Amino acid sequence: MALVDKPSARETKRLQTRERLMGAAVAEFKRSGIAAADVGAIVAAAGVAHGTFFFHFPTKEHVLLELERREEERIAKQLARFASDRRELSAIFGEAVRLVVGLERRLGGLLFKDFLALHFSQTRPQGDSPHPVIVEVTRAIEAAQELGNVDADVDPFNSAVFFLLGLYALLITTHNWPEQHAMLDDYLRGSLRSIGAK
Repeated sequence: MALVDKPSARETKRLQTRERLMGAAVAEFKRSGIAAADVGAIVAAAGVAHGTFFFHFPTKEHVLLELERREEERIAKQLARFASDRRELSAIFGEAVRLVVGLERRLGGLLFKDFLALHFSQTRPQGDSPHPVIVEVTRAIEAAQELGNVDADVDPFNSAVFFLLGLYALLITTHNWPEQHAMLDDYLRGSLRSIGAK
């Protein structure tokens, strides 16, 4: 039987402090937006010294990068679990819409805009692989294509990117519009038609 190393008390405390800072920063970003967010208010809410914030996060944008990583991994896992039980691309795309709309509602309009601004920023640090949500949507399109339910000449990766870009743009531009739900339904149908989904 292999023994799993438990984190030291010091490491546990460090992780707990980081989580308190994350929670306080996200709450402050929801209230003020990232540009106007006050690090003093964040550290006061977290109950730590001012320099502790910068020990864990060199900038406020680093908090947002961590939030983005966590949310994308969470959405990707939920989407993969959903897709494993279904083959209909329309249902999988619908679930992707539901999950991203849920993220927008959880973050609120102000933080969601900041979240996406960083997501598409030219100055953000680049990773080695595509975003996990893009990967899951790509897999769903590939699986539908293998079954003959998507046009053979469709590029699954590009189609996944186009679908998600359009979804993000629609959510940003229609936040709190009464027509948003109907527009999302229309967007979903149009996205499926564009790749010849059956």
